[in-house]
Amino acid sequence: MSQPQYGHQQYGHQQYGQQPGTAGPDDRTPAALAHASSLIAMVLSAGWLSLVGPLVMWLLYKDRSPFVRQAAAGSFNFNLGLWVMNIVGWILIITIIGIPLGIVLLVISYLGQIIGHIIGTVRATQGRTMNYPFQIRVLR
Repeated sequence: MSQPQYGHQQYGHQQYGQQPGTAGPDDRTPAALAHASSLIAMVLSAGWLSLVGPLVMWLLYKDRSPFVRQAAAGSFNFNLGLWVMNIVGWILIITIIGIPLGIVLLVISYLGQIIGHIIGTVRATQGRTMNYPFQIRVLR
């Protein structure tokens, strides 16, 4: 691996002594935005665009910051899992027989999204990572 010229760090490469799960001060705001963008989209679009914010942040920062990439990927993967839960909940509601279970799944999905992303946003502002509990790992 060649060393960067003039002492500048190349994007996507970790500096010596920097842990993969730690964040510099410049990484905390975009990582927090990767988590919070899902909540913002959830409010503005009734939950249907919650995947867009984390995906955009992942595309922008995947080669620049391991911390932001991890935050955006975790947020996206968590939202994807909740989307699946949401779709199953709506299918159960439509079938009429599954209404009670469908309502429970929708409540868990919406509360999980709100609580999970608030915790993720707070942790990112502190420079800590968030390991979401229910993820379909598509982005890494």
